[in-house]
Amino acid sequence: MGKVERVVFVSLVLDLFAFTIPLPLFPRIIEWYTKRESSDPNGFLSRTLYTVSSIRALVYKPTSNPQRWDVVLLGGLMGSIFSALQWFISPRIGALSDKYGRKRVLLLTMIGNVLSALVWLKSTTFATYLLSRVIGGLSEGNVQLAIAILSDVTTPENRAKALAHVGIAFAICFIIGPPIGAYFASRPLPSSMTASGIEFNVYAVPAALTVLLLVLETIFLIVALPETRGKNAQSVPTKAATNGATNGKANGASHQTSRQATVSERIQMLKTLQHLHFLFLGIFSGVEFTLTFLTFDLFDWNNKENGALIGSIGIISALLQGGYVRRALAKVGEGNMARRGIMSCAVGLIFLTILPHMVANHRIVAIRLLQAAAICMAMTSATVVNSLTAYASLQCDDVSVDPDTGKAVEEHPELAKGKALGKFRSSGQLGRAIGPIVACASYWTFGPSLTYAVGSVAMFALSAKMKSVTKRRTATFAKAE
Repeated sequence: MGKVERVVFVSLVLDLFAFTIPLPLFPRIIEWYTKRESSDPNGFLSRTLYTVSSIRALVYKPTSNPQRWDVVLLGGLMGSIFSALQWFISPRIGALSDKYGRKRVLLLTMIGNVLSALVWLKSTTFATYLLSRVIGGLSEGNVQLAIAILSDVTTPENRAKALAHVGIAFAICFIIGPPIGAYFASRPLPSSMTASGIEFNVYAVPAALTVLLLVLETIFLIVALPETRGKNAQSVPTKAATNGATNGKANGASHQTSRQATVSERIQMLKTLQHLHFLFLGIFSGVEFTLTFLTFDLFDWNNKENGALIGSIGIISALLQGGYVRRALAKVGEGNMARRGIMSCAVGLIFLTILPHMVANHRIVAIRLLQAAAICMAMTSATVVNSLTAYASLQCDDVSVDPDTGKAVEEHPELAKGKALGKFRSSGQLGRAIGPIVACASYWTFGPSLTYAVGSVAMFALSAKMKSVTKRRTATFAKAE
């Protein structure tokens, strides 16, 4: 791992650690606000919950504790709002980084992240807490800029391996962040803060920890991160082209394949990958969100048991990314690796389709099916997004040097890394915004079995599409030879 790669990895861990701390607290935060603001029927939270309850009642009427369902649903909708804001802002952040540099734009987004955490720390009303989430959604740029930075400093041959560190950082933080957030949620504020008489959020300790992590990350980036935009401009070595020709057929999505494609073909490929990214994350995020409903509805699991399930998925995903994906990706190819992950998700959804029919008479079998589905989801989490991101990155222009003038050659505006990868991430965030809403409506209207069965069919269709994309890239490469 090179110096810049290490800096990016550490900053991602700090950033994602701060991001995952509040995840298990959303329902409890909303419950706290509900108790505080329930006396005002015309208040912002009361009107919001009434709207959520009215929409939910159109498709599902729980037999007991409907308010709990509404709180959980509102927590999911807040996640969708965050993703929708990311869909809007990601291409703009990427384009700005192409123009003004990765480091400068990244530090500006960090200011927004710190401000978001500070608003959370002080938020004593639901409206101000929602404001903190809006600020965070419009400011979060670390992940997409980390991908652009890694793409700047790596060659096509080792880019996928470097980008795997992004997935590893996600897996690590989703394992340790939520439990730490839950632990500090029960810790009181220091007396020095409460003595001032200023009122803070009920979960001010996790919020303060988030502020601390983001401030440390900002300082670390100022000191350790160099500007990478255009600094390593160099022509593509002949040896790399030879290696790409040797390995192109095996990979199916080889690095040199994308290099030899025309500009129009690469732009079209990026659009195809954006479409696949949107569809995949739309389905997968819906499955993730409804999994909590499934365990609550059929097994009556509590937050601790659900946390253990999600944590086990994260652990398996991290092990797969570090032990399998990074080593196998160069041989398998980005397209084929993504397809394996999609197929794994399709199989996991088959297990979830069967599961509800086993709960009443074969509870142990149902739990084993859930565990098998969790392993399949871990494989999916470890492979698909990372592989698709690496694949998209390979379609982008690298800043190269004109051998006659020695000056950097200008990139095609649609293939500049920041903008192109920003659009790619934006498509996935749109899927994350829509997927949970559609999945919940389907779950409550048609039941879990039909919902997961349709999801499985959709994943098999995406796998077939991914196969055709991989074959098309192989054919393009053969023609170029």
